[in-house]
Amino acid sequence: MEILLTNDDGIYAPGLAAMERQLQKIGNVTVVAPATEQSGVGHSITFLSPLICKEAYDGDRLRGYAVEGSPADCVKIGVFEFCKKRPDLIVSGINGGLNAGINVLYSGTVAAAIEGAFFGITSVAVSLEWDEHPLFDVAALKAREIIEKILAQKGEPSQLFNLNMPTAAMRKKSVVKVVPMGLARYGEHFIRRKDPKGRDYFWATGDPRPEHGSEETDLSALEKGDITLTPLHFNLTENSYLDRMKSWDLQIAD
Repeated sequence: MEILLTNDDGIYAPGLAAMERQLQKIGNVTVVAPATEQSGVGHSITFLSPLICKEAYDGDRLRGYAVEGSPADCVKIGVFEFCKKRPDLIVSGINGGLNAGINVLYSGTVAAAIEGAFFGITSVAVSLEWDEHPLFDVAALKAREIIEKILAQKGEPSQLFNLNMPTAAMRKKSVVKVVPMGLARYGEHFIRRKDPKGRDYFWATGDPRPEHGSEETDLSALEKGDITLTPLHFNLTENSYLDRMKSWDLQIAD
């Protein structure tokens, strides 16, 4: 199996290294990752300036290719230039911090997986809850086992998945929940402060926490300490409303 591995934390991130070690057990891994951290860049791409790429080494071992661009850039150029043949699987992560709920829309980690899905390649974004001492090796082992199960059961065509692992699941028998992404609004509060020159600046707090409805989502399951797996799709068309709009009068006078 040919595997392209990327992330948004940068090519020297420990989560990327842990995931590479596990994926090497199931295939040939090519690492193409940002040269520097790209958290929160979403699905941005580089097209107004050259995309600089350099080989990155661990001693004498080629670690992979460091790209001075976004995670989506890494997948694009990885597929076209650095993979010896078309990948069978694209993995993005392990990210240091969850990418659940509406944060999926901001995430560079998830964007890289979405870019992989553009190519018709099964892609998985993998994230671990932030912790001062993250257990990336444990998370990578669990992620690899889940990815193997996905590949064995998903069928055709290719699919896009978002996998999130809470810290609590690293220290106990893990339950994997297949759930939708939560849509509750949160993270609307800012702390207002002044810098040494008396200018106002604002610091996002992430509060208030989202309220959970009756349906279980990735957010509510993660709070319980469960691993979550969510199938995603990049088609943003609201098909039900599209049908309603076909009867609208939208013609304008010449």
